[in-house]
Amino acid sequence: MSGVSLQHGSNPYQSNKAAITQRAKWDGVTDHVPFSLCYQHGFNLIPFLSLPEGKSKHRKCSLVMFATIVNQGLCILLLYTSPLSCFANFSQAKELIYKIKEGLPRGTFIGAIGVDLNLDFTVEPPFLFNLPQKKVSEQYLNLNNTTGELYTSATEIDRETLCPDNSEGQGCVLSLDVFVLPQQYFQLVKVKIFIEDVNDNRPKFPVDEICMSVPENSPINSRYAVEQSAVDPDLGAHGVQTYWLVNDFGMFTLDVEENEGGELTPFLIVTEALDRETQAEYITDIIAEDGGTPPLLGAATLKIVITDVNDNCPQFTESQINVTLHGNTSKGAHLARLHAFDPDLGANAQISYAYSERVPRDTRSLFHLDRITGVIKLARKIDTGTATFYKLTILANGPGCIPAVATVTVHIIKVVTGPPAIIPRYIAPEKDGVVTIKESEPAFSPIAFFTVKNIGMNQRVDCHLEGTGPFRLGPYQLFKNEYLLETTEPLDYEKTQEYELIVVAKNTQDVVIKTFLKVQILDENDNAPVFEQSLVKLFVEENNPPNTFLTQLQATDQDSESRGEVIYLLGGDAPGIFVVDRVTGVLTVSASLDREEKETYRFIVRAVDQGTPRRESIATVVVTVQDRNDNSPRFINKDFTFFVPENFPGYGEIGVISVTDADAGENGWVALSILNGSDIFMIDTGRGVLRAKTSLDREATRVIPVVD
Repeated sequence: MSGVSLQHGSNPYQSNKAAITQRAKWDGVTDHVPFSLCYQHGFNLIPFLSLPEGKSKHRKCSLVMFATIVNQGLCILLLYTSPLSCFANFSQAKELIYKIKEGLPRGTFIGAIGVDLNLDFTVEPPFLFNLPQKKVSEQYLNLNNTTGELYTSATEIDRETLCPDNSEGQGCVLSLDVFVLPQQYFQLVKVKIFIEDVNDNRPKFPVDEICMSVPENSPINSRYAVEQSAVDPDLGAHGVQTYWLVNDFGMFTLDVEENEGGELTPFLIVTEALDRETQAEYITDIIAEDGGTPPLLGAATLKIVITDVNDNCPQFTESQINVTLHGNTSKGAHLARLHAFDPDLGANAQISYAYSERVPRDTRSLFHLDRITGVIKLARKIDTGTATFYKLTILANGPGCIPAVATVTVHIIKVVTGPPAIIPRYIAPEKDGVVTIKESEPAFSPIAFFTVKNIGMNQRVDCHLEGTGPFRLGPYQLFKNEYLLETTEPLDYEKTQEYELIVVAKNTQDVVIKTFLKVQILDENDNAPVFEQSLVKLFVEENNPPNTFLTQLQATDQDSESRGEVIYLLGGDAPGIFVVDRVTGVLTVSASLDREEKETYRFIVRAVDQGTPRRESIATVVVTVQDRNDNSPRFINKDFTFFVPENFPGYGEIGVISVTDADAGENGWVALSILNGSDIFMIDTGRGVLRAKTSLDREATRVIPVVD
């Protein structure tokens, strides 16, 4: 089989004369048979066979013709494999092969079956083309039943959807059978449409973030596979072709390896020495690129975590610490805290503290060293008569490391006794011993510092707070004889406006020093007005006079001054006939109400204070209009006419007299009675049912008037 490439408007026979020489097999005798291309229609090439001299036209032949339409991107392959005459018998099955690209729009021409079969469309009756696989036709293809032309349908053909498990070597084929009718021309045509791949999918990583662990001691040119490689459902060059990093930090690069199955795996290569303590992780984007034109890209976040190895030893942040200690310092006092740092992680960074063997045993027993935290505390009382200076050598030990060394020098100061004194320093605003604080201040707001001075060496001072209220006095952090006065909970002006406190310092000789303090709470607009009733139900009779008093609304605000002043306003849903006094809260109705027009009014009233920012609350008012008997009963019809047959039995129901009254309840009850004809008729007072007391005789009376 050979191929002929056709350009619209060219003469393929003249330009490709050598290329269109086909091989025909005549009863086992092989000859090269030239073709003359005597007809070209549009882009459909119709060949005719020129037989060698002496060969019968009724001999068996096998012809294969291949035509490619280049400028439309559509490839048509025709295979004629009839064992009989090449053009004389239509009853044999034939096969047509077309190639189209996926994603073509609706109405794209695929091929003309009748033309490609070289059918004579002048015959009668005309040819009909039928596609028995309706589902295929409706989903992907449209077949013109008279011309045999195939077009794409509304559903776009997606190769990856149509052939999800298809590999590049197999090809994606849409197969269908076409019947050529009527029966005298019947042919079964096997049509195969090869769906060619286009680059309509971008590479995609299976996860949005890829996390890789790389040891910090990795040698340069170490390779680590990126297991979560990208996938691209497109085939061949349209699939993933390469990978690259958006930022390699000058530390990494990517290499791509292809396995025996043709799958590409990216490898992360270390190009420079790593140090977790300098940078513990690198975050960049890894890009997968396919081979389309233009190429499509897929991206994922690549997080490179540098794992730790034990390549560091502990180091003290301070190798020399000086501590001054008063001779009357109590047991358990905190003296110092040593801190050593190892930039490694986990077990590689574990540090323990210990005294050097050069520290005497008595000194170790006087100063306790916590081996985990490095805190040094006074283990017992100091005897100032024995020593005034101590030198402590501390070791910081790490796994597999030479210990780091730090020195702590402790100076003991003898304390001279004197009377204690309390020195206040105010944080909150203060004047003449009166501190002011806003009620909006949160809990644990600082108010003042108190420093206790002049404490003897062997004296101990107790400093505490007297008085009631949400306050506390306690030592401030690690500073000796410094006390902080602060609140313990939020303050509320509406509960208490003022507190009186006493700071008391008492030494072991029962010397008491007191400092008096007054705390005033400043009011803020932190309360909204509150209605006595959130739902106010009112009742008023209809036909009331204008400006009728309904009620006086009451709302209170616990705040002081203008912050507690309340004005009253109607909500936007209140009808215009209702009026409220802004100051007094008196609610009136300015017009006469009619229950038959509207029975219930429901609206909102607002209570607003005058603080900054303003606060408000709402209440719902429901006004029910009560009925009065201001409407008369009314018959539904002016006249009521009933027809009954003669000899109508006595007390039979003739009809119903309907009456209405717009009033409600008892005011709307109606009782009916008969003014004349009561000797013949009777009426149900409540229901209005009219009945005859006796049997009626038409010959006696045809029409009987009754007045209710």
